[in-house]
Amino acid sequence: MYKNKKILGIITARGGSTSIPKKNIAPLAGRPLIWYTIDAAQKSALLDRTIVSTDNEEIAAVCRALGAEVPFMRPPELAQDVTPHIPVVQHALKWLKEHEGKEYDYVMILQPTSPLRTTEDIDSAIKKAVDTGADSVMGMVLLTDFDPVKVKKIEDDAILPMFADEGPQSGRRQKGQEAYKRNCAIYLTKTSCIMRDDLFGEVSRPYMMPPERSVDINEPFDLRVAELLFIKNERSR
Repeated sequence: MYKNKKILGIITARGGSTSIPKKNIAPLAGRPLIWYTIDAAQKSALLDRTIVSTDNEEIAAVCRALGAEVPFMRPPELAQDVTPHIPVVQHALKWLKEHEGKEYDYVMILQPTSPLRTTEDIDSAIKKAVDTGADSVMGMVLLTDFDPVKVKKIEDDAILPMFADEGPQSGRRQKGQEAYKRNCAIYLTKTSCIMRDDLFGEVSRPYMMPPERSVDINEPFDLRVAELLFIKNERSR
């Protein structure tokens, strides 16, 4: 709890990954991928509770062995490739209210595919949301060397502008306005917004994270990048 606000962490870990089989429990630097998110959440001083939402019995068993709480199994219809976050979180919130009488002011979605996110990131995002009264706080990372005029499309073997007429020159890095993207590591939203199908609310604030903590694992290559970063971090200690 932080300033009388109750915060629930939900680790979302469905079983049907196609890019990396059993991705959420795939080995990373000697541990299951999901361990890094479980560990960061368990060390949080501000999360009142963290649960795992999964449809997969093997993932559930691994999580329980790691000390994580799996109070229910997610229905298969909420574990499809195209299933968005909101109905998954709504299901968890409704289950906890109906079966345990528990309600929360904020919910933080923690995806196992962001293993470099730290406990400090979790708690700092919570503080920012509560201190500013934001409807949501999202993990963000700066896009380096990005300008819309650098983005192209290819038609009939010709390079063409994607968004605008850039003229004869490509955009120069120093002239581009800074651009950011959500890094998928932190999604913190008021429960009231979630229950009305709104992940962001009217006021959504950024929690900035560096590239080395913003790795989002979707492909085997991403696993290797994360592993190299972990090895580097261990050697620097």
